[in-house]
Amino acid sequence: MTTDTTDHVPLFVGLGEILWDLFPDGPRFGGAPANFACSAAALGTPRIRVAMASSVGQDPLGTQALATLTEKHVSVAGVRQSPQPTGQVLIDVDRSGAATYEFAADAAWDDFQWSAALEHLAQNTAVVCYGTLSQRSAISQQTVHQFLSLVPTDAFKIFDINLRPPHHTDRIIRESLHSANVLKMNEDELPVLAALCQQSGSTLEILQGLARQYDLQCVALTRGHEGAVLLRGEEISEHPGVTTKVIDTVGAGDAFTATLALGLLHNQPLADINRRACEVAAYVCSQAGATPTFPPEW
Repeated sequence: MTTDTTDHVPLFVGLGEILWDLFPDGPRFGGAPANFACSAAALGTPRIRVAMASSVGQDPLGTQALATLTEKHVSVAGVRQSPQPTGQVLIDVDRSGAATYEFAADAAWDDFQWSAALEHLAQNTAVVCYGTLSQRSAISQQTVHQFLSLVPTDAFKIFDINLRPPHHTDRIIRESLHSANVLKMNEDELPVLAALCQQSGSTLEILQGLARQYDLQCVALTRGHEGAVLLRGEEISEHPGVTTKVIDTVGAGDAFTATLALGLLHNQPLADINRRACEVAAYVCSQAGATPTFPPEW
């Protein structure tokens, strides 16, 4: 694996949007790749190092985002400051804790431009996580895929699909699948992918079909309070989920993905990865906000 000459600790990268989740009680730091990065740093440091590749505005929210990432042990060397405003999303959480999202237009993460810092990060990446939302602008989509094209061939490239209608297209999904070797989706996204990729049958048959179609090393399906299904080659794990009192679900899937990535990097048994990822996701659901502080024993 290609690594930085000054640091051989594996590098995790969150690639995509940084934004602020606007809840009724005030703003909270977020964005799926940023949540992934913060959770990976919280769970994996010092065994790994973590960086963010994104863009924020030259505004107070941008400054606060950079400070938050740094505080959470995530490098901001790959974060550009743009004339566009830092991203924001209006979040509505229903009585069950499920969230709906309304994203501000023309945000800084829509102006995610290529740089030498991104090239250096890409060439030294061990794990990268990206989704569809950050690709809604042409310039950001180009940067995301340029980054992915430079990642070492033995790195884990995790496509956490993270559909946020109407901010995706069939082309973006297909191109992102072709760039990935790990796919993660939730139960609402499964039928969308199945139809787009012309896969049918049982849930497991669809996951196996997607793995074959896109030569994926691992496929993960999260099912809310019903747990998750993981597929890695011939290895299959189903976990029933962890009972918890849900405050909000924001960031739970990203924490699941971070835990999955750590398990894959260390080649842990799939059942152990699934159990741990479900535990972590359930804990995040029991806390307010996307990147809560984890118990010290974790």
